[in-house]
Amino acid sequence: MIHHLEQLSHQLDGELHFDQLMRVLYATDASVYRELPLAVALPKHEADIQLLVRFASKHQLPLIPRAAGTSLAGQCVGKGMVVDVSKYMNQILEILPEQSLVRVQPGVIRDELNAALQPHGLFFGPNTSTANRCMIGGMVGNNSCGTTSIVYGSTRDHVRSLRTVLSDGEVAVFEEETNDAFHQNRNGNGLKAKIYQQAYEALNTSEQQALIRQHFPKPSIHRRNTGYAVDALIDGQPFQDDGPAFNFCKLLCGSEGTLAFTTEILLHVDPLPAPERIVLAVHFDSVRDSLRAVPISMKHRPFACELMDKVILDCTKGQRAYEKYRFFLEGDPEAVLALEFRADTPAAAEAAANELIAVLKAEKLGYAYPLIVPPDAAKVWALRKAGLGLLANIPGDPKAVACIEDTAVAVEDLPDYIDEFSEIMDGFGQKAVYYAHAGAGELHLRPILDLKKEKDVGLFHDISEASARLVKKYGGSLSGEHGDGRVRAEFIPLMIGAENYELLKHIKNSWDPQHLFNPGKIVDAPPMNEDLRYDPGQETPSFDTIFDYSHVGGFLRAAEKCNGSGDCRKLAAAGGTMCPSYQATRNEKDTTRGRANALREFLTRSDRSNRFFHPELKEVMDLCIGCKGCTSECPSNVDMASMKVEFLHQYYKSAGVPLASRLIGNIAQLNALGSLFPGLTNYFLTAKWSSSILKKVMGVAPQRSLPALAKTSLRKWFTTFSRSKNGSAKKGRTVYLFCDEFTNYNDAAIGIKTVKLLAALGYDLQMPEHPPSGRAQLSKGLLPAAQKLAQKNVDIFRRILGPEDVLLGIEPSAILSFRDEYPRLVRSEDREAARQLGRQCLMVDEFLTAELKAGRLPLDAFDGQPRHILLHGHCHQKALASVADTAFLLGMPEGHTVEIIPSGCCGMAGSFGYEANHYDISQKIGELVLFPVVRSADKESLIAAPGTSCRHQIADGTQRQALHPVEILWDALKK
Repeated sequence: MIHHLEQLSHQLDGELHFDQLMRVLYATDASVYRELPLAVALPKHEADIQLLVRFASKHQLPLIPRAAGTSLAGQCVGKGMVVDVSKYMNQILEILPEQSLVRVQPGVIRDELNAALQPHGLFFGPNTSTANRCMIGGMVGNNSCGTTSIVYGSTRDHVRSLRTVLSDGEVAVFEEETNDAFHQNRNGNGLKAKIYQQAYEALNTSEQQALIRQHFPKPSIHRRNTGYAVDALIDGQPFQDDGPAFNFCKLLCGSEGTLAFTTEILLHVDPLPAPERIVLAVHFDSVRDSLRAVPISMKHRPFACELMDKVILDCTKGQRAYEKYRFFLEGDPEAVLALEFRADTPAAAEAAANELIAVLKAEKLGYAYPLIVPPDAAKVWALRKAGLGLLANIPGDPKAVACIEDTAVAVEDLPDYIDEFSEIMDGFGQKAVYYAHAGAGELHLRPILDLKKEKDVGLFHDISEASARLVKKYGGSLSGEHGDGRVRAEFIPLMIGAENYELLKHIKNSWDPQHLFNPGKIVDAPPMNEDLRYDPGQETPSFDTIFDYSHVGGFLRAAEKCNGSGDCRKLAAAGGTMCPSYQATRNEKDTTRGRANALREFLTRSDRSNRFFHPELKEVMDLCIGCKGCTSECPSNVDMASMKVEFLHQYYKSAGVPLASRLIGNIAQLNALGSLFPGLTNYFLTAKWSSSILKKVMGVAPQRSLPALAKTSLRKWFTTFSRSKNGSAKKGRTVYLFCDEFTNYNDAAIGIKTVKLLAALGYDLQMPEHPPSGRAQLSKGLLPAAQKLAQKNVDIFRRILGPEDVLLGIEPSAILSFRDEYPRLVRSEDREAARQLGRQCLMVDEFLTAELKAGRLPLDAFDGQPRHILLHGHCHQKALASVADTAFLLGMPEGHTVEIIPSGCCGMAGSFGYEANHYDISQKIGELVLFPVVRSADKESLIAAPGTSCRHQIADGTQRQALHPVEILWDALKK
């Protein structure tokens, strides 16, 4: 087969991979399943799809269609060839605003589609929690719905036409058609004709129609994805004379890629919703009361109606990204029902919410009714959307498992259904998690199970079966929007009856006689507790690490926190930082998810003495730039930045540390030597002949300029400055400055302005002796050296700083190491002291912002000159502090206006962008947002960037000088 795959790779315009790493990356999705594919294809166009289908037919090789891979039911895994449309087939082909239509390829991201539609006053309504990375092809495959389904319905309601490749390799377009066209399509001997013939013969009998109506979910449940949607076909023509026109798209939506391969999608889109909104967050003392409130609430026609229970809310406690979103919570509710109301005016939206509040109070439902207006309203939905990933933060191996998480019943049945469901869960010794689309009768219910244990694998099946029987009792749908996939397909015969299940099998056989398309999904599924991500009874290997991972149960469990939700696949337009390398390459291996999957796979299944010593792990970690975006933006808090550092340390035990890494990791020592003769050193750094040699030895790209040394170091200057004060009395509060190695040797001018600014503002500045921060050693995986520096710095400053003192830093990556890495590097007995010290370590701009808000800065100290400032935040600042604080500070002087550039990482990331083998990707990252914004800025505008590497990247990429925020404030002082 390898020979045939090699031949195929030369025929495709897209990519074909069958190496071990790519197979591992695509062996899992967001479900509990793991199936190692034979190969992974990334087609460029429809002709590639046709080629793949014909190859699959010839070699009896299953094709598993995949977009973002956020499937919860296992639709995207299989043992054949995974076909990923996300990298290339992602174009919006045509927008037809007059007809409210848009034609797209399957890899178009839902939110990016809406960004393109917005200027036309249109949008695509179905809105999943993964909307910033999920793709329209996947939404069609799953018939996705999301939070707005109570207004806009499901994806099926919006699909007008599908262009597909059938299992014989031929292209077929399915769309609304007249009776005459339907019967004309039945004529002939080709596959498309046979599909129409089978559908007509199977569905045109009153007996079959009666069986479908009797056993399929209640028609009032618009979220129903159980099996193939034959119930959506029989109510139309040609089976009902007065029904809507026939359209096979109704069947293909929700078919999970098992019938045909979609290449183009024509969607109906709606006018933009009313512009003004308000969110009502009703607090309850019990889940049951919250569900009793749902039918009442729905009579008031909310735009969204979503539930969060206490388990979900508790998961947000202490999370960097979500703690700030808990502002609206009052007390400790067992459940919160979040309802959004939309109107043309704020007053009308508020009036609609208040009408419901009055009714709920009269019914004695709820105990608090806060109203949240924009921009804070978005934070409520951010908290709700994070639910899936946050559940992965439950400590230990037991997790909230997706198996019964997609049930939908009629809204009026919800309270009784949940009562019975709770009784069933009690019988299994379980307390489930309740959240999601209450207004649509769908709750994402999850048991807490440890699928590494045989017993819980058995419970996984038994709970799922018991849930299916209960859903059947209420005439509900086992899948509301996540699909049947692997996890629910086993129970479809139970849900719809044996006769209807045979009908589904006949449909599959007519469309796909060889079972090439995603076999084992919906029909002919294997048992739902096979092919799991973890082998039942497996032991979790432990590793002796430098970083402390005890809080998550060790290094491997830190990687296992990733549940595959794919937040790391969002692109630059979605905002945030992670994952910058993926945003530039669109390769799965460059996501946090991809890296976590690779770590889990190779560390669990390796037979090597050093399980880290795999070239596949080296490859997948290569483009992790340590931005730390995942520590705050990943809802599971998968900290890939520290895991990369730990990986490098472990890998170097077998591979040895490269010379370039040693040199860059010890740059502080080299600069200390060079600063003895800065003029001579700078000559060698800048002269063409010598700099080219230095760059080659250090692995630096020839296009880069090497950072020059300051004429005098900051520490040397400060010694003179301190003496010049002649022991004068303190002017005010004493603050301590951390003299980081980058500012000390390279950016001393910035350090000098910092000292002068603080002195001018009335602070008495102290600069104790201390070693370097260890930031360079951390970036290159030189962990033992970094650990020693961390311990020394903690020992020094814990003795110096009193409880109210602060340690200020100029370079974000250096000072924020105290908050992030140091508490996990120092001796166990010093960790609490390190954590306390970290809380006292602030960026200079962060400290001055706090002082400004406390009224302790003299606003009349500035000159009042107008300045327009564009601010690019440092990645570590975004993850561990706040860019908004810096913007607030820079906007403080009269005449200053500040815009935060909506950029992620600049692409330099310490030494990453300097390195020859990373230069191109570094530039691509810069070009995503940062470079275009800076280039288009007025020449009079100031560019601000707290990070030294960011300023160098901006200079190299745009030829504009960026300033540290402190420089701008110093220049604005009255002199």
